[in-house]
Amino acid sequence: MELKKDLPLVFEEFNEQRKKSFLRIKEIKDQGTPVIGVFCTYFPQEIAMAMGACVVGLCSTSDETVADAEKDLPKNLCPLIKSSYGFAKTDKCPFFYFSDLVVGETTCDGKKKMYEHLAEFKPVHVMELPNRQSENGYKMYRDEIIRFKEVLEEQFEVVITEDQIRKAIHQRNEERLALKSLYELMQMDPVPMKGEQLYSVLFGSTFRFDKEQVVKEIYALIDRIKKEYAEGKHLEKMPRILITGSPSSGGAMKVVRAIEDNGAVVVAYENCGGSKSCDENVDENNPDVYDALAHRYLNIGCACMSPNPRRLNLMGRLIEEYKPDAVVEIVLQSCHPYSVESGKIEKFVQDNYDLPYMKIETDYSTTDVGQINTRIAALIEMLKN
Repeated sequence: MELKKDLPLVFEEFNEQRKKSFLRIKEIKDQGTPVIGVFCTYFPQEIAMAMGACVVGLCSTSDETVADAEKDLPKNLCPLIKSSYGFAKTDKCPFFYFSDLVVGETTCDGKKKMYEHLAEFKPVHVMELPNRQSENGYKMYRDEIIRFKEVLEEQFEVVITEDQIRKAIHQRNEERLALKSLYELMQMDPVPMKGEQLYSVLFGSTFRFDKEQVVKEIYALIDRIKKEYAEGKHLEKMPRILITGSPSSGGAMKVVRAIEDNGAVVVAYENCGGSKSCDENVDENNPDVYDALAHRYLNIGCACMSPNPRRLNLMGRLIEEYKPDAVVEIVLQSCHPYSVESGKIEKFVQDNYDLPYMKIETDYSTTDVGQINTRIAALIEMLKN
């Protein structure tokens, strides 16, 4: 990617990366490289990377195949689950089609039951996730990581060494550091870019399979943004919004667009795809690579954990570092963990930081765009007065 292009074009190329990678995944498959399809940020990518596999995200965020999914799944199920299953069932997503193995995790009951349907036409391995971030939980997930390694070794007839895992850990750490350095630019006031542009890089980079190259491009992008900022090329001062809750990519980005179309800017994403994915690295000094991986991944503050203090800790740091004027929580319909936890998030934000909080429950359709726009516009008008 030529970073000499105008910055808006660079952001758009990251935004289009998922579509571009459809052709690339076929080339990878034709070269004999194993393709591992995954759903969740709890998945320890380093194990698959250590055997030279290509890891690709499978969560779909469009309502295009929801009707197909609802022939097998209940209509009142989370749209992310229905969309993901629908694209797999209809073969409308090359990532599903070319995956040699699909790896799920027990983050929610809806996903667990969906994997049973998925296993009828795709090889599926499910990793057991503990419900608590405790020492017993870390030990359990350490065992699950080793079990997953052994499944890969058996299915693909390879041997995965600890040296290979350490190399993959370092590579993923470098990628996370680059992405974190990028989104930390949003601590500036005024901000150097829109929140939607930031997310296009965070999301688009997950569909770049040449990890060393993408790290170089992200740091080059950071340097370019800093240079232009010093020249006065940045957005005007405006209300700053922190996004939390369910994943906000795809159809859920209508909330981010409503925020930025009404004169505010998203300065931080606490949810999956944002800070949750990049905030912490794997400890490269831990002599036990499996223990290091278990601790890094289980430290993610997802609402599937009970209790979930790590989410509140991360929220607090983001509020202090990015200084938002309000918090907007996106909750996908029937996503019970985040829906139940939203009350605790509202109380935390208001009691500790005296910030306005708004919860938006939505799906991937466009039927509520007008309503969302009206609510967001009222919030931003209040912040401006």
